[in-house]
Amino acid sequence: MAQESPKNSAAEIPVTSNGEVDDSHEHAYHRDLKRSLPSGLGLSETQITSHGFDNTKEGVIEAGASQGPSAPPLPSVLSPSRVAASQLAQPGGDLTVPAGGQRTNTKGGPVILADEIKNPAMEKLELVRKWSLNTYKCTRQIISEKLGRGSRTVDLELEAQIDILRDNKKKYENILKLAQTLATQLFQMVHTQKQLGDAFADLSLKSLELHEEFGYNADTQKLLAKNGETLLGAINFFIASVNTLVNKTIEDTLMTVKQYENARIEYDAYRTDLEELNLGPRDANTLPKIEQSQHLFQIHKEKYDKMRSDVSVKLKFLEENKVKVLRNQLVLFHSAVAAYFAGNQKQLELTLKQFHVKLKTPGVDAPSWLEEQ
Repeated sequence: MAQESPKNSAAEIPVTSNGEVDDSHEHAYHRDLKRSLPSGLGLSETQITSHGFDNTKEGVIEAGASQGPSAPPLPSVLSPSRVAASQLAQPGGDLTVPAGGQRTNTKGGPVILADEIKNPAMEKLELVRKWSLNTYKCTRQIISEKLGRGSRTVDLELEAQIDILRDNKKKYENILKLAQTLATQLFQMVHTQKQLGDAFADLSLKSLELHEEFGYNADTQKLLAKNGETLLGAINFFIASVNTLVNKTIEDTLMTVKQYENARIEYDAYRTDLEELNLGPRDANTLPKIEQSQHLFQIHKEKYDKMRSDVSVKLKFLEENKVKVLRNQLVLFHSAVAAYFAGNQKQLELTLKQFHVKLKTPGVDAPSWLEEQ
């Protein structure tokens, strides 16, 4: 009797009564595998990659699709590559499954929170928001003042000085305009006197009978033209000095006054907001708004006080400078006009020397700054 060979359970191949291979174990394997895998992975697409062999080929075991009647169609996903499989096999990696069902690999370790990066676009948007809010408040304040509904802060002494300055500016501009008209007319007269003197001199050479008479008139017109040019130089110097005073010195002070008025409107606008909030209820919602309004009010109050101080200082220095400049220019203008119409040529030239007025010689260019040095 032959001895039976020992049976190996791993090598047994079950068969049915009809002689076919019994695949019930295989169906049970696929069923257990389907339950253990996430719903996003289908059995028909499952691949197992092995890197434990020495050969270069990958060992791939593909499992066929389940034929069970209760298994719904599963969505297909991309098979992980060799690099992804190796990363999944690393012990230090963390496997994260997002809501979509795909697996992503994130390395473990301490989490570092980076500082919030400032976005230039957000900063510009914030600046635009603040500017819009400030413009709205100031516009509302201006409209309220014009309609007589809002209150405004008034410094009576400073406002009176500003009104006088603006009125004086208009008067100085009128004097400047008239002086320019006088200079234009005097220039035309001097030009006419020169032409008339040349005409008399030409006739004195061609008319022997009236040689002396034409000669006297030619000399007189030339002398008047010369004195007129001297007076014209004094008037032009007067115009230049008054123009500098009006269009530069006074205008600079008025620009500071304009900034002061804008600061005053902002101060009143934020003051009105703070007063309205203080009149309302005080609770957990309004207290932060009141504190913020108080902070903004304090900022604009300091700005308003600073601008008011700057305007006061500039008005004081402007008054001193204006008196000094106009005194010298008025004395020059009076002395030059009196000497011209008195026919005192020496006194006219002495007046110009006294005030350091340099006349431009016709046909000669002004010296350069290097020549003056």
